[in-house]
Amino acid sequence: MVHKKIAVLIGSLRRESYNRKMALNLIELAPESLKLEILEIGQLPMYNQDLEENPPREWVEFRQHLKDSDGVIFITPEYNRSIPGALKNAIDVGSRPLQDNAWAGKPGAVISVSMGSLGAFGANHHLRQSLVTVNVPVMPQPEAYIGGAAKLFDENGKLNESTREFVKKFILSYADWVDHLRS
Repeated sequence: MVHKKIAVLIGSLRRESYNRKMALNLIELAPESLKLEILEIGQLPMYNQDLEENPPREWVEFRQHLKDSDGVIFITPEYNRSIPGALKNAIDVGSRPLQDNAWAGKPGAVISVSMGSLGAFGANHHLRQSLVTVNVPVMPQPEAYIGGAAKLFDENGKLNESTREFVKKFILSYADWVDHLRS
């Protein structure tokens, strides 16, 4: 079986973040057709066009990893009704130089995770706006706003059964989305 390589970007840089726990559960639930790998973003120097003549090694490696991926999944918290700065920086780094946008055409999906009841709704939609600009076709349904995150994981970081079932349906829908766009 041919596996599609999917880059998973986590908006929260905190080691024990609910978003990282969600990513690890998603990786575990992914069908055999997808190979999900976390693509770290915390090491990326802030985007500055002046550095494009001799881009930092971290930018070059990040862009290449994106180019080698068949799709991308974003898992993000909400910071001030938007996405974290590290995630916005990763989008900027991957989208430059404009003629070599590493995001272009990659099937995408968004899961937003928060302790609040709205499930980071604002961040989810703000991220979708940015992804349209960098030409990432984002899976329209099912939408994933995961609220009350502090109560969803056990002491080992595993999701409760009902959330696990939702996430499994989400990742199966995403696999279909990737197949649809990549065929």
